Amino acid sequence: MAPISTGDVIPDGTVTYFDESDQLQTVSVHSLAAGKKVILFGVPGAFTPTCSTKHVPGFIEKAEELKSKGVDDILLISVNDPFVMKEWAKTYPGNKHVKFLADGSATYTHALGLELDLSEKGLGTRSRRFSLLVDDLKVKVANVESGGEFTVSNADEILKAL
Repeated sequence: MAPISTGDVIPDGTVTYFDESDQLQTVSVHSLAAGKKVILFGVPGAFTPTCSTKHVPGFIEKAEELKSKGVDDILLISVNDPFVMKEWAKTYPGNKHVKFLADGSATYTHALGLELDLSEKGLGTRSRRFSLLVDDLKVKVANVESGGEFTVSNADEILKAL
C-alpha cells in the first residue's frame, strides 16, 4: 500500500489510550479528527532515543504555539500497547496537549501505509517516523521520514506549514 500523502483522507481505525480517569478507552481515529484540525504524528517506539529526546518533546514544547495557529489536537501514535504508552506519557509531566495513542498491533499504521519492519533489530513491525497536518480528515501536509532519519517530521516543520 502506498503511504498516506497530501490530499488523502486519513483512514479510520481504532486506537487505545488511558483517559484522565485512568480508564482504558478504545476510539476511532475519525472520532478524534472529524471536524477538527489535528496533528497526527508517529514514532517507531516508546522510550526509544530520538522519539523520547527529540520528536515528542518538540511537539510538547511547541503545543501552545501550534494551538494558537488553529490546531485543535495533537495526537501521537506508536506501535506499542496502551500500558507502555501510559507510562511513557508520565515521563513528560509538563505535557498538557499531546495525547499518547497506542496502535498495539500496527493495524492503523498499516492502514496509513507507514509500517516499518525492524525485525532485524528485534523490534518487529513499527511505524515510520512521520507527522501529518489533518483538517477535517483530509491530509494537508504529510512529512514522512526515510529510514531512521529525523529531518522533516518535527514540530517546526508543521509550524512552517501553518
